[in-house]
Amino acid sequence: MNSFFKKTRQVLSTRAGFFWLVLFLFWLKTYLAYQNNFTLGVNNTMQQFLLLLNPLPVGLLLIGIGLYFGGKKSYWIEIIVSLIQSTWLFANTLYYREFSDFLSFGIIKSSSSVSNNLGSSILEIIHPTDFLLFLDVVILILMMSFKVIQPDQSRPKRRYGAITSVIAIVLFGINLSLAEGDRSQLLTRTFDNNYIVKYLGVDFFAGYSAYQTHQQTSTRKNANSSDVDKVLDFVNKNRSQPNVSYYGKEKGKNVFIFHLESFQQFLINYKSDGEEVTPNINRFYADQHTMSFDNFFNQVGQGKTSDAETMLETSLYGLPSGSSMTSYGSSNTYQALPAFLDQRGYATASMHGDVGSFWNRDNTYKSWGYQYFFDSAYFDDKDDYNNGYGMKDKIFLKQSAKYLEQLPQPFYAKIITVTNHYPYDLDKQNQSIAKTKTGDKTVDGYVQTAHYLDQAFGEFINYLKKSGLYDNSMIVAYGDHYGISNNHPKALAKLLGKKSVSKYDLAMLEKVPFMIHSNNLQGGVNHTYGGEIDVMPTLMDLLGIKDDDTIQLGNDLLSTNRNQTVAFRNGDFVSPDLSKLGSKVYDNQGKKIDTKKLTAQQKQILKEQQDHTDKSLSMSDKITTGDLLRFYTPQDFNKVDKSQYKYKYSDGIKALKKARREKKSSLIDQNGGKSTQDLYETDAPELKDDDNK
Repeated sequence: MNSFFKKTRQVLSTRAGFFWLVLFLFWLKTYLAYQNNFTLGVNNTMQQFLLLLNPLPVGLLLIGIGLYFGGKKSYWIEIIVSLIQSTWLFANTLYYREFSDFLSFGIIKSSSSVSNNLGSSILEIIHPTDFLLFLDVVILILMMSFKVIQPDQSRPKRRYGAITSVIAIVLFGINLSLAEGDRSQLLTRTFDNNYIVKYLGVDFFAGYSAYQTHQQTSTRKNANSSDVDKVLDFVNKNRSQPNVSYYGKEKGKNVFIFHLESFQQFLINYKSDGEEVTPNINRFYADQHTMSFDNFFNQVGQGKTSDAETMLETSLYGLPSGSSMTSYGSSNTYQALPAFLDQRGYATASMHGDVGSFWNRDNTYKSWGYQYFFDSAYFDDKDDYNNGYGMKDKIFLKQSAKYLEQLPQPFYAKIITVTNHYPYDLDKQNQSIAKTKTGDKTVDGYVQTAHYLDQAFGEFINYLKKSGLYDNSMIVAYGDHYGISNNHPKALAKLLGKKSVSKYDLAMLEKVPFMIHSNNLQGGVNHTYGGEIDVMPTLMDLLGIKDDDTIQLGNDLLSTNRNQTVAFRNGDFVSPDLSKLGSKVYDNQGKKIDTKKLTAQQKQILKEQQDHTDKSLSMSDKITTGDLLRFYTPQDFNKVDKSQYKYKYSDGIKALKKARREKKSSLIDQNGGKSTQDLYETDAPELKDDDNK
């Protein structure tokens, strides 16, 4: 036995032996932290394999630095690297426990201090077992201090260090390739920090967030207040005047923003095998008190849903690549609709049955001025309640009533549904309409999930009517982006009963519903051309909020003198006159126009439209990347103090109770303290199964 320990000691004392020991312990503690300290949502064998693999490339690269040095220095460098990584894991464990997200350098820089952002006492967050993350470092230090390890004093062979570095780079390439295969556009279209860590590791995430922060800081540093003057000049030249018939008509009313996930305009009144796919939304669309817009376009880029939210709440476009919410939501200054309403006595809340970190909502919403964010931590989310992107709509909406009835009135509440989400897969017990038969698996399930969303929407509207909220609210419903992408032209043609679809047809399929309902409004279909960038100014005018000095790139959809050029994120545009898609120009009937045969008037119109599109997108990018709104504050608006918002469950419930006591204006208070949840009826089979247990 003694000879075994002696031999082991000799092996571990060699430069190579000690390196592999440190690397193994480095890998082991990281993997165990993944499994025990974080909830990364590993769903398949490939993701499990990548979770095992991803600590190794960075470990090899960083610990391998020690192989370039000789003597004790080599050993201590490796220990120090492991200590730094343990500290980073420890900090992320504490932060994740509080916020279900990972520490980024942007958070560290923009939140005054991490300890301030954590809010409650550090002692309440730390678990004694967290210190086990340092156990390997303590063991290594003791082994060195008590000379269990006898460092190799020979001159280092630096080629071993070089070889290790090369292996690390190659291994990372393999890791990234496998990750991209399982989750395309992982780095260019970042959804959630959990994805980066799950696929590439917590240490890679540190470097990735540092790089992002450096890029953003550099651009931000070069921006100055004179840049705002150029933006204001453009905005003021293009600002439309409110429609006096509608301005302030909805002042003081509750506001619902109902997010219809992946819902395209063509679904309105669409039938599949003779059956209406969305009968409830169709009725809402045609209601005598609903203003519906049939030429309303989604304008999202890579940020998809996050771009839609950004445009709706800030009247700024998404970025040319990636998501502005994930890249800038934590650090930038915003003048968003929730903040305007918060400062005018509204309670502001967003509800979403997924983790708060998705699209960086848990940080961005603070920047936008949301008082409450009810994410998955606030809901009873059992395994069969979830569809992979969050809670199924029927269950989520029913549980949302618990919080809606407690919000002080007037309130602004955004409800984000998820079931009608790619890949449009729905369990059999919830399928109540047959799939289409285009032969495209991606497309054929779309009507099933859309039908389910419609049923959930109908149940929600029925609850609002029974509870009394329906008559005292302005209900806005919109589709965030396309459901079926342009990559499925044959299937789309079959769905629409056409032989084929042109580029113009595909552009028209970017239309999504936009509906504003209130018993004060005269309903009907409005044919004006507009998009998501126009929602914020439209709602502000309806609510009677002065916005003649705000920086918004959209225009009120109800204005009579608005520019109807709708810009797409790639620089294309559509309008009632001419549309430019790629290098092709079309008239408003979808007929391709030979640019050589354009009249002088058409050329001028085309030039003005393209100029407006290019400048709108450019101004938006400058505002976001330069954080220009920090240099300008409109009248009657106060800069948002992010530190006052806390979304952890215990903090949110505490704040909600306090607001109810102070204002006594919630639905439940108006109902004599009696809950309205029993008024919510749903046919969700999962809940019936639970009732029978």
